[in-house]
Amino acid sequence: MLWTPRALGRLAAAALLLTSGSAYDLNPNSTDSIKSIAKNMAEDLLTFYDGDKPGGTPGLLPQPYYWWEAGAMLGALIDYWYYTNDDSYNELITDGLLFQVGENADYMPRNQTLTEGNDDQGFWGLAVMSAAENKFPDPPADKPQWLGLAQAVFNTQAARWDEADCGGGLRWQIFHWNKGFDYKNSISQACFFALGARLALYTGNHSYAEWADRTWDWMVNVKFIDEYWRVFDGAHIGNNCTRIVPFQFSYNAGGFLLGAAAMYNFTEDVKWKNRLDKLLGGSKVFFTGPEKNIMTEVACEPVDRCNLDQQSFKAYLSRWLAAVTQWAPHTYDVIMPYLRASAVAAAKQCVGGPNGRMCGLKWNQDKYDGSTGVGQQMAAMEVALSCMVKQRAPPLTGKTGGTSKGSPGAGGDDIGRQHPPGPVYKPLTAGDRVGAVIITILAIAGVFAGMLWIFLDESSDKGPLDQCKGFYGWAADSAAALATAGGAVAVLHRGKGGSQVYNEKNKAVVSSVSERGLRSNPDFNQATEEAPVKLGHVRNRTSGQHSNRRLSSMPIGWPHNPSLRPGSGIESSRSQAVAPRDGDGARLSGSEAVQSTASASSVSIREQ
Repeated sequence: MLWTPRALGRLAAAALLLTSGSAYDLNPNSTDSIKSIAKNMAEDLLTFYDGDKPGGTPGLLPQPYYWWEAGAMLGALIDYWYYTNDDSYNELITDGLLFQVGENADYMPRNQTLTEGNDDQGFWGLAVMSAAENKFPDPPADKPQWLGLAQAVFNTQAARWDEADCGGGLRWQIFHWNKGFDYKNSISQACFFALGARLALYTGNHSYAEWADRTWDWMVNVKFIDEYWRVFDGAHIGNNCTRIVPFQFSYNAGGFLLGAAAMYNFTEDVKWKNRLDKLLGGSKVFFTGPEKNIMTEVACEPVDRCNLDQQSFKAYLSRWLAAVTQWAPHTYDVIMPYLRASAVAAAKQCVGGPNGRMCGLKWNQDKYDGSTGVGQQMAAMEVALSCMVKQRAPPLTGKTGGTSKGSPGAGGDDIGRQHPPGPVYKPLTAGDRVGAVIITILAIAGVFAGMLWIFLDESSDKGPLDQCKGFYGWAADSAAALATAGGAVAVLHRGKGGSQVYNEKNKAVVSSVSERGLRSNPDFNQATEEAPVKLGHVRNRTSGQHSNRRLSSMPIGWPHNPSLRPGSGIESSRSQAVAPRDGDGARLSGSEAVQSTASASSVSIREQ
């Protein structure tokens, strides 16, 4: 039997699948090897997703993953279909992308207002843009279409462009109460820039390209992209975006590489070629290892500080570098050696989890780092698939075979919105009103029952009914006593010529004599002492006798006895270590997560 290279490749892939607990031996030049390994990676990725299972929500990852990463994951699954032609997950992808569009079909769902930022919305927009460009099966005609959804995201974000602070740019957050509203970050600009460039290329509409130009110019003017072509994380508006957070994350650079390649393809302007090439040179910082060719999240991996979001960033750099080679073919020979080497290294780290093939984070080392997660699986799968990019057709446009229908004015209902829409209540029915009456009656009955229970004396020998009768007599005596005392006070006050104040709120005459003054008045004291007041069996003024029951359950002498007062319990907190921020559960930006530990150490040193 003659063994062809293709047959040998299939045999090797089959043997690999039968080997449990061993690393993938990826051949980046073999389509069969890539497809078989990517199939396992996609299957393992979806073990983290329950949106397609009973009780799950389509398009949502379980906690602690944020909403945006689910959109990024669906985008990765679109890539999986695009590279492999495996449609096993197409229904899952479509259900998730359509379920999360929100009330106005622009990826601003009501239940994500506490976490959604411009970058979060942008990742969903980029996912549906890929669906349009790759001719992913269109949704039903009565549903929003991929291109229209991408346009809706872009339109809502263009309306948020903020000239008042730092001269332009998008804020990180959409709504002002979310942490980070005062921060302008590069990834929000990168998503907006890349989406605009791709929409210009797909539709031929130059207005999208003008927005991409404006975004690029602003990034350079505020030095988020510096003279060395480094893309920094962002800055706060309080200092006019001058105190830049200097961390470099791979997805920031990747987003601008993607947009620059699309702009070069659309305009054929040499300035965009130069920008793209220089950005590629600046992005070599993300490749480490003995030969400086293994993709690494350099801001957090070396110090083991990559948070849940950052563990996925290499997925997007891999995805977007592959797309760059399609829109700017001259970059292929520069980019592909890095992607191939990274893919082989990533596959070797897939030895974790209960099945012995879950992927880790650190690709530039021989030892498995022990981590698993959505980000790790996405990144390994994307970089492996990118090795096949030359075998796939380039992204389509409206003129080259794209079929997705657009909606240029989409997203208008959310443009200018400062607050999320309020809750929607259905009209009350007759059954609702009857139910409300019944619940109200039960609630009132419960209150009266509770009051009765409070007034009952559990130490008394009398039954509840007899105590209720006694309570009625006590209430009548008390009312009579108060009336007598009140009449005496009124006579005494009028006799002394007390002044009166007119209360405009209830149109009543109010005495100006204070309670404290009444208690110090001997006439008042005499009137109240002579009044026939009976306060149960606790105290009897006429006989001077006292019962065994005390009025208070507090210790005798409290609060005048110092030995019975509790200590203040207040201790100096200056010697305590400062914990990393994010105590209220709000998402940290990339830079905040890396800075938290360093900030804690420095504060502790200064305070000691």
